[in-house]
Amino acid sequence: MSHTAVKAIPEGMHSLTPHLVCAGAAEAIEFYTRAFGAVELGRLPGDDGKLMHAMVKIGDSMLMLVDENPSFGMLGATSLKGSPVTIHLYVEDVDATMKQAEAAGARVTLPVADMFWGDRYGRLEDPFGHQWSVATHTRDVSPAEMQQGKCAPRE
Repeated sequence: MSHTAVKAIPEGMHSLTPHLVCAGAAEAIEFYTRAFGAVELGRLPGDDGKLMHAMVKIGDSMLMLVDENPSFGMLGATSLKGSPVTIHLYVEDVDATMKQAEAAGARVTLPVADMFWGDRYGRLEDPFGHQWSVATHTRDVSPAEMQQGKCAPRE
């Protein structure tokens, strides 16, 4: 009997993958599709129709989602009245992505600006209570320049 070698990290996955609990994971998939161009890769509904697991791809990274399930201690950011976690998303055009996300229903919490660390950067909250920072790297900055904060944030 031959055994085929299985990759410890499946093809297309990275070492770290966010797994979001959402009140309405199916709606979250639709939002991420509109806001960030996510591509749905699959979903597994439970007997009650709620999603036990789903996966989308945004850029070159995967994002897993599941519906809230209080009996298993799984509550989303909205039920918890916020989240201390921010998901960081690098994109080609931060201004366009932030506008697209806002049009899809996100709330901008920090307008896009050029930052001293070399990114054009903004923040938003999605309709499910999750925090996102979105950025385009625009220039390389040395550690010394960053430490000194030579380039203050500017619009």
